Amino acid sequence: MIILPAIDLFDKKAVRLLKGDYKNMTVYSDNPIEIARDFEKCGAKFIHMVDLEGAKDGTTPNIEIVKQIANETSLFVEIGGGIRDIETAEKYINSGVGRVILGTAAVENEEFLIEAVKKYGEKIAVGADVKDGYIAIKGWLEKSKITLDEFLLKMQKIGVKNVICTDISKDGAMKGTNLKLYKELSEKYSLDITASGGVSTLDDVKALREMNIYGAIIGKAYYLGAIDLTKALEVAK
Repeated sequence: MIILPAIDLFDKKAVRLLKGDYKNMTVYSDNPIEIARDFEKCGAKFIHMVDLEGAKDGTTPNIEIVKQIANETSLFVEIGGGIRDIETAEKYINSGVGRVILGTAAVENEEFLIEAVKKYGEKIAVGADVKDGYIAIKGWLEKSKITLDEFLLKMQKIGVKNVICTDISKDGAMKGTNLKLYKELSEKYSLDITASGGVSTLDDVKALREMNIYGAIIGKAYYLGAIDLTKALEVAK
């Protein structure tokens, strides 16, 4: 299983939200590149990034930071947040990003999703952000009418390989991840599922590894020192 330490970007800073609430934001660093270098030092090979401003309004205000991390570290960068057309996806891929994550667009614009998968294959991942069993969109501010199961079946059919699944109720709460959900998903679908939201102990990492999940995202637990990233990378092996 791979570990993806995370940086959420807002106003060129590394921040974390609690349960997706923009009013509940903590700034952890004014220098995201330093954090990425620390991930690298700990032995990480991947990094998960989200442009929170982009997620809200479909722009790329933090692209220069993403570019810098992609080009000045050895980390494989995946980025989500506001990628709603092929030009934006292309902009990120051309700037050295390994994988772009479509969220709102994957729900609202199937044509674009199909075009992106056709053009970029495994460089396209999809974010399945879950709120009460339904997919949430627009930076988690709205709940769609599509259930998680309906959505994942559709993704599989379209040929999406990689899905980042976040249980919003667990995100940033430091109360453990939704192991039951990820176990069900890993047994039910042939997708590469990355667990996101509430991965807060080495036991969470171990339990996810044992159910053959593709990846686990570590966010707040790293910033609070609750998870030693070097140890988490060992456990994930």
